[in-house]
Amino acid sequence: MVEESSTSTTTTGIISSSNPIKTIVVLVQENRSFDHMLGWMKSLNLEIDGVTGSESNPISTSDGQNNSITSRVFFRDGSAYVDPDPGHSIQAIYEQVFGEPWTEASAAKNLGPTMEGFVQNAERTQPGLAETVMNGFRPEAVPVYRELVSEFAVCDRWFASVPAATQPNRLFLHSATSHGMTGNDTKQLIEGFPQKTIFDSLDESGFSFGIYYQYPASTLFYRFRVKF
Repeated sequence: MVEESSTSTTTTGIISSSNPIKTIVVLVQENRSFDHMLGWMKSLNLEIDGVTGSESNPISTSDGQNNSITSRVFFRDGSAYVDPDPGHSIQAIYEQVFGEPWTEASAAKNLGPTMEGFVQNAERTQPGLAETVMNGFRPEAVPVYRELVSEFAVCDRWFASVPAATQPNRLFLHSATSHGMTGNDTKQLIEGFPQKTIFDSLDESGFSFGIYYQYPASTLFYRFRVKF
């Protein structure tokens, strides 16, 4: 959370206390795709680039019958509680996006993204997981999100900074880089990251901020310049 300081200055001069924006709140949650959380909000607003139920993935991308309706799993609106998590390592996402398991040989092919490997990867992770992966939330199942979508702007071109696990994307959020990390590498996280963060910039510009968290905060993984 960022708050305006009454004495803060920037390169453009003193910030007026009459500025209508007093506080900016950024809520960060766990990895979820747009289609999974908000795809069915298209039923509330047709301009949202969401889902219709016609979207599908083959059970196997190597199956010659993968264009058959019976060999495909269609996207539905039955999400409730997601457990276990679908694969979201960089290797799992490679298969989801490009349609075949990650190997050095596969990467060398420079494949185009087909977005056809989600079901295949889910079933490889755990039999039956495809049913979880190919489901999203009905608007009435997530009433808070429904209200936010109804009242505010929605960014429907929602891409991860890096197609990988949680912490690299959290690092991008706070500092615009993961410093080369593509997984939840415990050793790297404990050693800490040297890059400048948004919090350093806020402090330098005279803004106050607060960090609230449920689990150990990702911001603890930085070697902060800010003195708390």
